[in-house]
Amino acid sequence: MIYVFLAPGFEEMEALTTVDILRRAGKETAMVAVGSGPVVRGSHDIAVEADLTEREIVPDGLEAVVLPGGMPGTLHLERSQTVQRYIRIAVEQGLYLCAICAAPTILGHMGLLEGREAVCFPGCEQELTGARIPDHPVVVDGRLITAVGPGASAAFGLRIVSEMVSPEAAASLEASLQCR
Repeated sequence: MIYVFLAPGFEEMEALTTVDILRRAGKETAMVAVGSGPVVRGSHDIAVEADLTEREIVPDGLEAVVLPGGMPGTLHLERSQTVQRYIRIAVEQGLYLCAICAAPTILGHMGLLEGREAVCFPGCEQELTGARIPDHPVVVDGRLITAVGPGASAAFGLRIVSEMVSPEAAASLEASLQCR
């Protein structure tokens, strides 16, 4: 199971594009409402009904944690004890930990980026404490996948598929999404 955490003020493109791509690739993916849920309003006032609330999730069968950015969504994610717990579970169990836009700053604040490559929304780089920051829209460092922002949402989702399923599955899915 892949948990995509949605907190009030999340970036809709980053969350929904990623969920769509993961589900198209056949990955069991659940949107998890952080806060009162199950309906969460994004940063552009789009209401999304999550699959589960944070009180309903369990770590059994967890494969990955995905953190969309957006403001103030990232701040709400960082304040959530549940999100913090699942980030730690992902790290301790060697699972995939994926964050886009402002959300990689949460990992920086937790001290999880020391000596690793990571990217984030331009202007937030100083919050990636200890990270090496390459000039790429999506970066993979082991089981850590980060991306710069909404414009990289599809590439972020496809890279997660490439890592978790296969590069061939990601390439096939990317080809199927083209309008030519």
